[in-house]
Parts: sequence; C-alpha cells; structure tokens
Amino acid sequence: MAGSVASCATVQKAAKLQSLNGLFAIYKKAGPTSADVLNTLKEKLLQEAGLKQNPKKRKRHILKVGHGGTLDNSASGVLVVGIGKGTKMLGNMLSGSKKYTTVGELGKATDTLDATGTGTEEKAYDHITQEEFEESLKKYIGNIMQVPPLYSALKKDGQRLSVLLKKGHAVEAKPARPVTVYSISLQEFKPPLFTLDVECGGGFYIRSLVNDIGKDLSTCAHVKDLIRTKQGPFTLQEHVLHEDKWTIDAIAQSIQDCMCLFPTEPDSKRLKTDSDQPSKDSQAVEEEF
Repeated sequence: MAGSVASCATVQKAAKLQSLNGLFAIYKKAGPTSADVLNTLKEKLLQEAGLKQNPKKRKRHILKVGHGGTLDNSASGVLVVGIGKGTKMLGNMLSGSKKYTTVGELGKATDTLDATGTGTEEKAYDHITQEEFEESLKKYIGNIMQVPPLYSALKKDGQRLSVLLKKGHAVEAKPARPVTVYSISLQEFKPPLFTLDVECGGGFYIRSLVNDIGKDLSTCAHVKDLIRTKQGPFTLQEHVLHEDKWTIDAIAQSIQDCMCLFPTEPDSKRLKTDSDQPSKDSQAVEEEF
C-alpha cells in the first residue's frame, strides 16, 4: 500500500514537472559554469520526479530548460532560467538590462581580466585619486564601443574563444562592438581595491570595463569579484532560488509569483498552466558577461 502511494506521488510529481512553463531565477555560486549549474538543476528535478534522461536519445528530451545569459565561472548571482515554453522568452533576457556589483583591483593585470587568470603586468597605482577615478567613469556611460575579452563565450569557427585559448590556439581579439551602459557608480574606493555598481545592456563585459579603466588611469586592473544583482526584472534579493529550493513545488510557486513581472506578456498565464510536450533542450547561451 505504501509503495502504491509513493508511486502515485512520483507520477504526480512527474506530471507537474512536465507541465511547468515559464521563467524563474536561481542563484549561481562562483566556481561552476552556467551550463554546469543548469545541468545540476535539471538532474535534481528529474530525480525528484523519478524520471531518467536517456543519453542515447538526444532528440527526445524529457525536460526542456535553458538559461538567459552566461555568467563567468568565477561570478555569482542571478541566473534566469526558462522551462518548457518559457525557453522561448529567454531571448529577452540576453538583450535586456542587467545590474552588477564588481570589485576591481588596481595595479595588476591578468590574461583573463579577472582573478582566475595568470598575471601579465604590475604597475603603480598610488597616483590615482578618488576624484580622478570617478571622472574616468563618465566616458563609459551611454552608447559606447567595447572590445570583448579574449577569454569569453564568443565563438570562432563554432568554438568558444576561451576553449581555443586553453587548447593553445592563437586567437585574435574580436573587434569593438556597440554596447550600452545606463549607469556606473563608485561605491567604495580603497586602493588598490574599488567597488562599482553597473547597469548595462546585453553583450557588455564588466571585465573589459575594469581593464579599460585601469589603462585610462595609467595603470592596470582586473576583476576580483563579480555579482549579477539583477537580470531583466529578476533581482538577487527578491527572486532567486538557492540550491536548497531547486524543487518542483518551489519552482512552480516562483513561476506563479513572477508572472506579475511580465504584465505585457499576453500568454503568461497560459505559459504556466498548459502542458508541454517534451522537446529539444534550449539554452539561450550566446554571450558571457
């Protein structure tokens, strides 16, 4: 009898999981890739529902999930996830506005432009005043041109530049491209460290910003810490689910609660309640920030 009840509960969980459609946000910790985090989430949900993914049947996926924009491995914060028909809404997350808090370090440069890389240069920074630093930020607000980092999710011949570099291949820098910065504010200035809050559009690299600021001030700099605090309407304080909440019920509730974040989406209610047929995994992973 107990086995029948458990079996019935599992079937209900599986049905609920496969009926989920919409967007929600999870917390990505520093260390794993965004793809690794998404795979962990998917494995937890499938396990809870008593479902197994057959790796030999790639075209018949049980669960359709994707995320709306890669975070650097060393970065943490908001990662927006689409499930079911919600994956079709992830393009808006790539192009929409994002907010970051970053800690930079003056006087040291690395090949990856962050603390995970190998040091490439050291220069003095004690000539820089807070006033000079704040003045240097003004040129980066608005519609600007920015050169992406070599170590990035951008691709050449179908492979990420970061992967090619790690394999020892020579990689040329991508040309500067237009990006938008809505605001930059200096939160703390204690050389060699400084803290910035940045709101920007899609395709903007915080690592490139910090590197460029260092050059402007006749020194060098790299990112020591990076947190995405907001992506689209999802905020770190209000909306993210931490790993202990990566459950079918918690995600269903989060999707329901977050419907109000998309008042102009005519199909938002339908996205939550309609059943969805299993289909190919969708990941809106085209840019790294």
